[in-house]
Amino acid sequence: MGSKLKGKDLIKLGFPKNNSINIALGLLNRYRKKEKKERILNEAKEVLKNPEDFKNDPIWAKVVEGLIQPVEVKFHQLKNTRAPFSIYGENEIDEKAKFQLYDALKLPIAVAGALMPDAHAGYGLPIGGVLATDNAVIPYGVGVDIGCRMCLTIHPMKANYIKGNQYKLEKILANHTKFGMRETHDVKHDHEIFSRPEFDDIPMVKGLKSKAYRQLGTSGGGNHFVEFGVVNITDENNEFGVKPGEYVGVLSHSGSRGLGANIARHYTDMAKRQCPLPKNVQHLAWLDLNTHDGQEYWLAMNLAGDYAKACHDNIHHRIAKLLGSQPIAKIENHHNFAWKEMVDGVERIVHRKGATPASYGELGIIPGSMTAPGFIVRGLGNEESLQSASHGAGRKHSRRASKDKFTRSDMNHMLNMNEVTLIGGGIDEAPMAYKDIRKVMKNQQELVEVVGTFQPKIVRMDR
Repeated sequence: MGSKLKGKDLIKLGFPKNNSINIALGLLNRYRKKEKKERILNEAKEVLKNPEDFKNDPIWAKVVEGLIQPVEVKFHQLKNTRAPFSIYGENEIDEKAKFQLYDALKLPIAVAGALMPDAHAGYGLPIGGVLATDNAVIPYGVGVDIGCRMCLTIHPMKANYIKGNQYKLEKILANHTKFGMRETHDVKHDHEIFSRPEFDDIPMVKGLKSKAYRQLGTSGGGNHFVEFGVVNITDENNEFGVKPGEYVGVLSHSGSRGLGANIARHYTDMAKRQCPLPKNVQHLAWLDLNTHDGQEYWLAMNLAGDYAKACHDNIHHRIAKLLGSQPIAKIENHHNFAWKEMVDGVERIVHRKGATPASYGELGIIPGSMTAPGFIVRGLGNEESLQSASHGAGRKHSRRASKDKFTRSDMNHMLNMNEVTLIGGGIDEAPMAYKDIRKVMKNQQELVEVVGTFQPKIVRMDR
């Protein structure tokens, strides 16, 4: 008997000559290649004899599905008609983003859709796109940065504290927030997220645990940030018990880091293999939630979302400790995720890729740019928008166009005009690259109501 497991070894045991052999070889050679062949073959015999006993096994469950109910791989054509949809602020949205939504609405699994007023073109679903589907999840409908989210903590300090402690606050952000691929905290914190069973039960996630531990409490590159700013609460009847007035706030924007990116890539590749689509919509390949892979992605996605929250919690905990202050309120929300929600009385999978959940009474944060205000909002539960709102101002110019169009001098002038200090940040994130957040908010008055604002004053981004 050779040392490497081969297909003929499984055929000899009685495995049917179908895709279950390829599935078994792929998983075993990837995740159990260091184990003895004889031991694996003995286990494989048990799988054939009693497949039901292995339906929840991290490796064999996928093989069992291939034995009992193989996933049918077939080419899917788009429908000729679109599922119902709504667009908000249509005149402010580029045509490419609209046509990306139109294509998504023709998927056989599409039930309804919406486009938010900050929308612009992306991969698969446009940024600002919302799509409800029938029992299927689209990894690229969630996005690469699974669980990308906002978090705002409000501190019981008057707004003038920022100006009086400018140097101290700049040092806190410069020395105690970490960004990009390489920066991590010298002193690592543990978190209950790392005891989650998914880190043991899902083979590809298991290999990401050490990376996730290293990156806890850090932020990504691009448009991710941590900011000190002035929170102005305007609603006397707010749910978080803060009296109207101005306070010091800490606002963060980031996602699930390397954990989420690797999960997104892995399951997108899997979806593309199982769900062939026309080339122009191949990024919209989906996983059926009745399959092992669909269920596994759902668990991994939720883990990544909870990890993103853990990162924000860690960031805000570190900053609060350095401030010597306990926040009096915390408001947070995902804007790259999929949820099980009721749509027209039926449970659907609602993907929000760059969109804020806005069910009735639900709180969220919609940031502007580094010089424009962000808005604390309360959802109005508008069903036409699939209970969603924008996730920010939205890009007016692409990253490349911004680099061509603006200079560092242009950017500094805008920062000085608005009395904002920037640590890091490239020209591709210049305030002028973004749409007018006030116009965006005006175009979604039927989706959310404003509870308060956040005006950035000291901004930290990737260098």
